[in-house]
Amino acid sequence: MTEENSIASQLSVAMTSTGMTFTGEITVTPSSPRGIEYYFQIAAMVIGVIGTAANALVLYALIASKQHKKNVLIVHQNAIDLFTSVFITVTYVAKLCNIRLTGSVGYWLCTTILSECISWCGTNASALNLAIITVERYLKVVYPAWCQNKLRSWMLYSAMAMAWIITVINNIAMVFPTSGVIDRVCYAYAIWKNQMARISYFVWNFLAFYIIILIIFMFCYWRILLAIRRQARVMASHAASASNAAHNKYNQIQSNVTKTMIFVSTCYAISWLPSYTVYMIFIIHPYPVAYGDIYYGCMLLAYSYMCTNPFIYATKLDPVKNVLLRVILCEKPPMQGAVAAA
Repeated sequence: MTEENSIASQLSVAMTSTGMTFTGEITVTPSSPRGIEYYFQIAAMVIGVIGTAANALVLYALIASKQHKKNVLIVHQNAIDLFTSVFITVTYVAKLCNIRLTGSVGYWLCTTILSECISWCGTNASALNLAIITVERYLKVVYPAWCQNKLRSWMLYSAMAMAWIITVINNIAMVFPTSGVIDRVCYAYAIWKNQMARISYFVWNFLAFYIIILIIFMFCYWRILLAIRRQARVMASHAASASNAAHNKYNQIQSNVTKTMIFVSTCYAISWLPSYTVYMIFIIHPYPVAYGDIYYGCMLLAYSYMCTNPFIYATKLDPVKNVLLRVILCEKPPMQGAVAAA
């Protein structure tokens, strides 16, 4: 094995972490091209393919069931996960091809694809969009009157655009100064001026895309659950009527969507905590070779989050579930004209 392959193998554990990698002296250690890293790349590629297929199918079901008009943010969340899954697949196919990087083409391939910059834009946008959905659920359930009078579609679309703008700026601003091609090998997020800059970037990402997101989840869903429980007590104290029945149906729909998003948010918190924890260990000791297997397992858990969401939507949202069942069973959708004629 050449020296550059050995160096690339040694650095690969940190270079594929959550957009926050390390700097320091390079230690050359022997490694096998068919070692744990190789199988991790294959597993990540498979997860990307499954996530792409699952998200595409559920996105179709959301549109076919007309849910894209009622739950714009959930459709956007599914579209982000589809985008991320596609680029996870592209990234790991490129890594498995072991491309020798030369010239400007090699540099751009390193900074955009091999660095995982594009896929991490999707990952970070997914986290911010989850927070936006949570706040929207909070406003609709806790402050329904204000939401009906003040909340407009342009606000939601602006929030979705901001999720992308923030994450693209965040990743592009860091990938170019800290990445480069050395001896035809890509070193992404690995060229730092000092240790403090690397630690500061990790703290920023950890706070912005995990801790603050979790605080929003906990506060908003706690208030939502209290409001739902209070509404249930009020409705139980009134006699049943047609208007109450309609209101109950609306509340049931809101409750189902809220439960779905609580489940999605919980999966996000569980999936990403191990990878952030392991990377914190990398920050303390930049070359913990013994943690390699643990790291790969944590990253696969994090990547699998993109495959988890579609199945949650498929099982928790009834209109989506019905469309998917028709697709799986190869049934034709009911024709309104035929029903009317009958």
